[in-house]
Amino acid sequence: MSRLRERLKNFSLVRKIVYAIVGAVSYPVLTMVNRLKITGTENICNLPKKNVLFVSNHQTYFADVITFFHIFSAVKWRRKNKLGIPFYLLNPFTNVFYVAAEETMRGSWVSKLFSLAGALPVKRTWKEDGKEVRRGLDPSDTRKVTRALSTSWVITFPQGTTKPFAPGRKGTALIIKQNKPIVIPVVISGFWRAFDKKGLRIKKKGTLLSVTFKEPLVIDYDASLDEILDQVMDSIGQSKKFMMLGAHHWGKLDANKGQTSGAAQIPDKAQQAASS
Repeated sequence: MSRLRERLKNFSLVRKIVYAIVGAVSYPVLTMVNRLKITGTENICNLPKKNVLFVSNHQTYFADVITFFHIFSAVKWRRKNKLGIPFYLLNPFTNVFYVAAEETMRGSWVSKLFSLAGALPVKRTWKEDGKEVRRGLDPSDTRKVTRALSTSWVITFPQGTTKPFAPGRKGTALIIKQNKPIVIPVVISGFWRAFDKKGLRIKKKGTLLSVTFKEPLVIDYDASLDEILDQVMDSIGQSKKFMMLGAHHWGKLDANKGQTSGAAQIPDKAQQAASS
C-alpha cells in the first residue's frame, strides 16, 4: 500500500485532487476562523521550477505545510501577499514536496491522505524508554530530497520538531552543500496558538497567523556543514543567539533591511516555550 501511495503522489492529477480537497477544508480556517498575514511573496514569484529549498521553523505537523501550499498556489495565480478568493484551487501549484517524519505520515488516514500531496518521509527519531532520541544521518533520506530537488521545490524544517529553538539537523546543511539550491528562509508564527500539535484541530479562534518569505540566502557552498547550518538557523530565528536575546532586542535585528526578521518572531516562540 505504501508503494502505491509513493507512485500516486507523483501524478499531478492525484496531487491536484488532494490539494483541492485539503484546500477547500482549510481555507475558511486560515482566513475566516483565524487571520492570515503573508509577507515577502515577491521573493518567490520568479523562482526556477526546480532546486529551490524552503527552510522554515516548525509549529504544527500539517497546518504549516497546508498554508504554504495555499500561498504557492495563490502566487501562481499572481496574488501578492494574499490568498483572495480561492479560485487557485481549480489549478493549484503542485510542483513541491515537503519533508516529514515517517512515523507522522503513518499515524492516521488523514496523514496517509496528505502524504499524497508530496511527502518525503524521513526517519528522524526513534523512541527509547519513552523519550525522543536523535537518529544519525540516514543517506537514503538525503537521496530522497536530492531527487525531489532535481525536479521540484522542497520544503524542509531543519529542526525536525515543533519544539522552539531545538538544534537544526546537519542533514539540511549537507543537502544544501551537495545540491547548491536556492534557499528561501520562511518564518512563521501563531500556528502553535491557533492549532493543536498536529495542526488539525482548532485551539483558539481569531489568531493572527504570520508567514514571511525572506530573500534567498547568499551561501558559501564551500563552507563547513556547521557554518551553513548556523546561517540557516539564524535566517529562521531559531539559533542560540536569538534564544538568548532579551525582549528589547527583538525587532531591531534586520531593521536596516526593511524586512520582517526571524528575530521579530521570537516573542511568539517564547510564549510557546513557556506554555509547553
